[in-house]
This record gives sequence, structure tokens and C-alpha cells, in this order.
Amino acid sequence: MENLTKSIVIPLDGSKNSLRSLEYINLIYGPSHNLELSLIHILPSLPPILTDNKSDKQTRARLKSVKKKNEEMAEQILSEAKNILLSKGFNEEKIKTCCRERGITVTQDICNWASIKQVDTILLTKRGNTEIKSLFMGKVSTRLVEYRRNNPVWILEGSINSKNVLVCVDNSENALRAVDHVGFMLSGTDCRITIFHTMRHLTRFISMQVLEETEDLEKLRKNKAGKEIAPYIKQAREILLKAGLSEEQITTKVIEGSRSAADDVLKEAQDNDYGTIVMGRRGLSAVKEFFMGSVTTSVLNRSTSLAIWIVQ
Repeated sequence: MENLTKSIVIPLDGSKNSLRSLEYINLIYGPSHNLELSLIHILPSLPPILTDNKSDKQTRARLKSVKKKNEEMAEQILSEAKNILLSKGFNEEKIKTCCRERGITVTQDICNWASIKQVDTILLTKRGNTEIKSLFMGKVSTRLVEYRRNNPVWILEGSINSKNVLVCVDNSENALRAVDHVGFMLSGTDCRITIFHTMRHLTRFISMQVLEETEDLEKLRKNKAGKEIAPYIKQAREILLKAGLSEEQITTKVIEGSRSAADDVLKEAQDNDYGTIVMGRRGLSAVKEFFMGSVTTSVLNRSTSLAIWIVQ
């Protein structure tokens, strides 16, 4: 498995934040791993009112000059990023750069390119310049997740120094698909992976006052929940081992959850030096898609100095 090529698209906008994607790639993989990296920059577009055929000759000349400067800027952004990777020892033949004119939206252009290249994931930062600044914070973020409905997306927030990976698992098939993605993408690395489950405490469903009067329900819930998650954790471990990860790289952890699963995940990551959290786009409820599922959304929006992998 470790000999298979992993392909990643990295959108860049010229900001220092977007360059952190390169640092993350170096941290997780290093230059000797079998990677294909596509660095892409979407050219900014001018308002249609300035680019219609009714513009006079002088305006068209100015627009042509602006376009040329945008292209030069894009070449500089991509060249800088490529040189950073080369300075770290990455293979030049495995690094592709692409500058594309903006179509309908930046998001759609990135996703279309990723689909054309049939990449394994898109890696980008939460903050940058221009429209990418809000890529995962507003309407554009929703579009990206919708466009990449069946594909993983990695979102980076801040600087990351830890190679520890927290894989959140529940008793759903989507969670196991997330594990499968982890197994493929991290095979051949020395990352340490924890299969993590936070049990749903009854206070997520009923008030503490009511629960105190029915303690036997919480004991019953805990017993049943433990039995339900056990085979999924076992299967997740088997998936990682089959992918080529070693026994020493894999641990499992099940905790008694609080009222908030998102709080549990973030606390675990922050208290135990994790750099990456992996979550399914949807969990137990097939109806609750990514931006309707409170746990994944909350973890993403509140994460700092973390990479969040979202897997369908």
C-alpha cells in the first residue's frame, strides 16, 4: 500500500496562511514519500460590466494589462510555493503547477480541477486572501463540500507541529470510510493514529434532573453503547493494519462523553497533542449531511492549530 501514489491538490492565493499547507505536507509525508502535488491558483476576475464587448479600445487595453499582471502574480505565487517544496527535497517531477482563469466561482474551479486530476484530496487553509479567505467560513464553504460530496477535503487552521492523528469513529459505515481514507493516505508514514469514540451521554437527550431519577437508564445505555461500538473499533483497526500501518502506530480510546461530542473531540485533541482530526461528513443519521451535522461543523469552526479531514 505504501508504494501507491497519493495525489493532492493545494490551492494557493499568495498568503502566508496558504503556504502552511506546504509545511503540513512536509510534516506528514516528507520529501521521500510517493506524492503527486498539484499547486493551483485561480486568477481573480473583474466585474462583467468592465469586460463586456461594449468597452472601448482604451479600456480593453487596460484590461489586457491587468490580466497580464494577474498572470505574472500567479506565476510568482506558484513558483514560490514550488521552490519551497524543492528546498525541502521534494521531487520536481512530482510537483505540477496550474494557473486557471476564474469560472463561476473559485470553489467550483478548484473542485473541477480536482475532479479532472482524480486526486485523493484537496488540502487548503481556512484563511487566506480574497475569496479563499472565507472558503470554509461562509457560502463558498458550503458549495465546496457539496461539489466534493463523495471526496475528502482537508482543512488547515494555523500552524501544526504534531503528527498524531485522531480518527473519530461511531457505528456508521461513513466512519469506516473515513478510516479507510486514513489507512491509504497515511500508509508509509510514521504518524501515530488513535481510533477515538465518545459515547453519547443521556444528558445529550434528556435533562440532568430527569436522568438523576433514572440512573438505571444511563447504566443500560452505557452497556449497550459499549457493545455496539466495539465491532466498529475492531474493524477500524483491521482496516489500518491491512493498509500497512503497524500495531505500534495504532491505539484505541473510548471515553464517556459529555453533553457535547464536539467538546469531547476538541478537548481530546488539545490535551493530547494531536495535529489532525479525521471525521466523517455524516454519521449515524444519513439525513444529517455535513453542514446540518452539528458535531463536524462545530469541530471545524472551532478548531485552531489543527488539520480537519472531512471524509464522505
